[in-house]
Amino acid sequence: MTHDTHTQDTAAPRGLISDIQRFSIHDGPGIRTTVFFKGCNLRCFWCHNPETLALRPELQLYLDRCIGCGACFQACPHGAHVLEDGVHRFLCERCQGCGACAETCFAQALVLVGEWKTVDEVLTEVLRDRAFYETSGGGVTLSGGEPLLQPEFAVALLTACREEGLHTAIETAAQLPWERIAAVLPVTDLVMMDVKLLDPERHQAATGADNARILANARRLGAAGVPLIVRTPIVPGVNDTAEDVTAIAAFAAELPSLLYYELLPFHPMAASKYDSLGMDYRARDLKTPPKERMEALAAAARTAGITVQHR
Repeated sequence: MTHDTHTQDTAAPRGLISDIQRFSIHDGPGIRTTVFFKGCNLRCFWCHNPETLALRPELQLYLDRCIGCGACFQACPHGAHVLEDGVHRFLCERCQGCGACAETCFAQALVLVGEWKTVDEVLTEVLRDRAFYETSGGGVTLSGGEPLLQPEFAVALLTACREEGLHTAIETAAQLPWERIAAVLPVTDLVMMDVKLLDPERHQAATGADNARILANARRLGAAGVPLIVRTPIVPGVNDTAEDVTAIAAFAAELPSLLYYELLPFHPMAASKYDSLGMDYRARDLKTPPKERMEALAAAARTAGITVQHR
């Protein structure tokens, strides 16, 4: 099989998808299928899904699985795999994302992440669990990455899901032009958006972007009438204080369509993903906030007079 790495045809949009995860229970109500879009315009240093950051197919190398058979050296047409002092090195700057090496790797040490898919291809996967959606009040959630970096495909997929009678949700950081968000609202039943910090300078330092557009879009979303969940990932040393959480909760309380505010604990489970991509994982030594800390932060957030959930 040859993996197509060309840009999508605007007449029949395709989406660059990193994963389709069935039986999700944390990405909206009920049992859901979560479609992970590739590409993100934020660079949160604690990101759980670093394989979704780049808007292109890319290769993951899990050296602990490599058996040294050498098949990938011969298969790669670009010389991206080399042997130095008996160690398998992957030169990512040479990789074109063709996936030829991954196809030869039966040890699954090489994994190509990101595949261009049509709406019908994704919908076929999603509809496999229609019965579970119907019995649990679930549906489909677009996540990432940032799904609205591929707006035409997001709209087309949500429209197709709606036509099948499925509940639709989208997870977004909302660091985008409002027009992209507005385009999906007519076919979206629920929006889940992150608000990580209110202070713009600290937000810039933590995520690589200012938060002015995020907050402006949150206000417009709140006024648009689509049910909204505001989420904050609680990251030690970033936003794990009562002051930060109560400030965000007070902001969320001003959004008319808010269902509730949710606090999500950081988990340092992505180290192997970063290693496989040759990326520095700056959150490697951070610890998951203890349950007691999450409960205390939730109690602080409730002083804003809104419903607060946490994990």
